Amino acid sequence: MKMPVVTTAPRHFLDLHQVDAATLRGILSDAVERKRNRATIIGRGARDADAPLAGRMLAMLFERPSTRTRVSFQVAMAQLGGDSIILRQEELQLGRGETVADTARVLSRYVDGIMARARDHQALLDMAEHATVPVINGLTDRSHPCQVMADIMTFEERVGPIRSKVLAWVGACNNMAQSWMHAAVQFGFDLRLACPAELGPTPAMVTWACDRGGNVRATTDVNAAVAGADCVMTDTWVSMNDKDGDRRKQLLEGFQVTASLLASAKPGAIFLHCLPAHRGEEVEAAVIDGPQSAVWDEAENRVHAQKAILAWCLGA
Repeated sequence: MKMPVVTTAPRHFLDLHQVDAATLRGILSDAVERKRNRATIIGRGARDADAPLAGRMLAMLFERPSTRTRVSFQVAMAQLGGDSIILRQEELQLGRGETVADTARVLSRYVDGIMARARDHQALLDMAEHATVPVINGLTDRSHPCQVMADIMTFEERVGPIRSKVLAWVGACNNMAQSWMHAAVQFGFDLRLACPAELGPTPAMVTWACDRGGNVRATTDVNAAVAGADCVMTDTWVSMNDKDGDRRKQLLEGFQVTASLLASAKPGAIFLHCLPAHRGEEVEAAVIDGPQSAVWDEAENRVHAQKAILAWCLGA
């Protein structure tokens, strides 16, 4: 008698608001523990002692250029005992018209998980819908959840528990800002978004967060947003998909994170930037290279946070 095949839905990591708060907190705890355990291991390529992903393979699909996401995921898989394969769109039939759905179905037969860095968020959702293995959001035009997990880890290392703290975002409401809005709901901190009116969040986005218990406020007043904040964050003024770079720079001229602006934050406040940074545009060199900057810890923590995300997605 043939036994029935029992299948379970894959554990995708697509957006922070789609994973319950307790699970997100557990992922962060695992990241902290894994970082602590690395202190006794010599060599970045050396495996973690438990090597929970030994024999597992991750496909990493890139429709956009990447430094931190690509390297940190590849290092993360190696340290967890697994392996990875890097796929660029122009190298795949996906770049010649094959559907996302067909690509997802095929990759699911070859690998244990897929990390996608996509231009269009809908393409990520389509991949998750048709994949039978976990799909991880490595960045889309809508959100960047893995980065924000590393950022929260960094904040708690430097400042303490994030609940009830005040974080200020300065600049356009982009994919990073949207993931921070999701995080404000899940982790219980106050988020102030200082954006030009033309580049700010829609009222519906703020209402969505507030209706779910998030304390999110949008303003055009940079000084009001930063005053007394525990953390000040920004991002590049022109992202890869932006076609109106000159206009965006004009709109954002008054939204640079300067040393004087940072001085109005709470004493001991930190500065975060997901990188790459453009000194003299969104941030002064004195800030990103100054003592309150946590950007290099933030970049390192991408590895540890993503190891915990991978372990959770793959049931390890």
